[in-house]
Amino acid sequence: QVQLVESGGGLVQPGGSLRLSCAASGSIFSIYAMGWYRQAPGKQRELVATITRGGSINYVDSVKGRFTISRDNAKNTVYLQMNSLKPEDTAVYYCNAAGAGGREDWGQGTQVTVSS
Repeated sequence: QVQLVESGGGLVQPGGSLRLSCAASGSIFSIYAMGWYRQAPGKQRELVATITRGGSINYVDSVKGRFTISRDNAKNTVYLQMNSLKPEDTAVYYCNAAGAGGREDWGQGTQVTVSS
């Protein structure tokens, strides 16, 4: 089992920036990809960005050019740098770890609110 702890959410004005962090512990050897998802009120959870063990990165179209996913293997931590934030980025952001056999682990979520 993998434990994920997110941090870095908060309130920011449109055009501002935030960096989310996700620290992994436990059976981290089993992880082949990590990513960030988000869920806005009344909407389904959606993929934001993923990064595989091999370094392949994928973004949802709506955040391309504004968000950057990265990782620090020494710290077992994945980051999501969010720039040029928009009100429509407001959501609870969840860290995800995908492992062997279709296993998925989730963090508790961190709220991001973009508002003036």
